Order: sequence, then structure tokens, then C-alpha cells
Amino acid sequence: MMKTNALPGTPRWAALAAHAVPLIVIPSGIWRIALTLGAPVAEVDDPGLGQDVYQIVLTVVAELLAFLTLGLVRSWGEVFPRRLPFVGGRPVSTRGATTAALCGAFGLFALVGWFTYAAYAGLGQNSVGTHTDGPVQEVLLYVCYLPLLAWGPLLAAVAVAYRRRRTGRYDSNGRHDGNSPHDGNSRYDEGRTGGPAASSCVEKQKNVARYVAAATTRPRTAPDSTPAPERPKRKHTR
Repeated sequence: MMKTNALPGTPRWAALAAHAVPLIVIPSGIWRIALTLGAPVAEVDDPGLGQDVYQIVLTVVAELLAFLTLGLVRSWGEVFPRRLPFVGGRPVSTRGATTAALCGAFGLFALVGWFTYAAYAGLGQNSVGTHTDGPVQEVLLYVCYLPLLAWGPLLAAVAVAYRRRRTGRYDSNGRHDGNSPHDGNSRYDEGRTGGPAASSCVEKQKNVARYVAAATTRPRTAPDSTPAPERPKRKHTR
């Protein structure tokens, strides 16, 4: 069974999905690098330095964005690494990280929808750009780019799992726990304020309220009115 480097409490499927995202981006990057190096993977209408720089930058940026998905299952997705300026050692906002990941997934869904529509509508067929020449190049293009269709769904699923784990919806084994009272960044409240987490304080207050209610409703017994027996008097002898 393949082992994944993930935090305790992360479901195994989420860890596998997070590690799969950088892998599914690699084939398209290899295709672009091969095109830049002049390999016969496609035909470029206007080759030049600008096109080469664009292909390389796009490959690097795409792989870096895919690599950020691993932060949703690793420690640097909860606390910024100390080597980072200004934010090093600070906790990562659960809401901020989840929102950024879901926005990225939405952007990927939008790109897939647009390119699918453009392909079926025949938009940009006669424009200057990159074109495949023959069935071999076309099949190679599909093989390298079709895995990108899974990027958006995988990112969205891992983001939801990240949110559930940070809010205490999963136990230490990565199983769903619907009765957990944790929310937000409560696990970091103790480190920032020096006191217990907010959720633990709420539970303590509830326990105290239950104890007081039980004590006030407990029936009281009347005190025993039977007089105590008199002690016998001692006789003094001379």
C-alpha cells in the first residue's frame, strides 16, 4: 500500500488526491517543454523567444500551483514555515486557505468549460498559435492534457476535507465525526492566548451549568428534629 506524507486525521482518499494533483499536471508541462525545445509534438505558426518564454513560465506556474495542493494535507498548510518573511510561524487561516482553494477549483472549472465550448464551436481555428499536424500529434496532445480535467474536482474535494479536518469533523484516523464541537482555528487559540481553546471553554461552561442545575433540583431532606439523648450525670463520691 502506498504511503503518503499527510497529517494525522487526514482521510486517506484526501491524501491520495492531494498527491495526485502535481502528478497530473506533469504531462502537459512535459509537452510544452518538448514543444519549446523543437520536438515534433505540434506545429507552431510563429515560433520565437516570446513563445518559448511563455511556454516555460506557464509550465512552472502551473506546477507550483499544483504543488500548493499538498499544503492542504501537510503541516505547512496549517502553520506558515518559519523561513517565510512576515508570516513565518503564524497559523494559516482555515477560512482563507479553503476559500483560496475553492476559488482555484472554480477557475479550473471555468477554464475547462471555456475550452470545451471553444473546441465544439470551432472558435480560433484559423488564428495564429499552436496546431497539431496529423493523428499522432493529436493523440499525444489529448494524452498529455486530458489529465488536467481532474485537477478541479480533486482540488475541490481536498479543500472540503481540509476544512472538515481543521474544524474537527474528522477524528485522528480520518473518519468523519459529526458530533465534534470544534470550529474555526480553535486548535490555535491556546497557542495565541495562552489559555484553553475556545471550544474547550464552552464545554466547561456547559458542564458547570449542568452541575448547578442538578444541584438545585436535587430534593432536600428535612433535618432530623429528634433531640439528642442526654448524657448521664456523674455522681461525685467523696
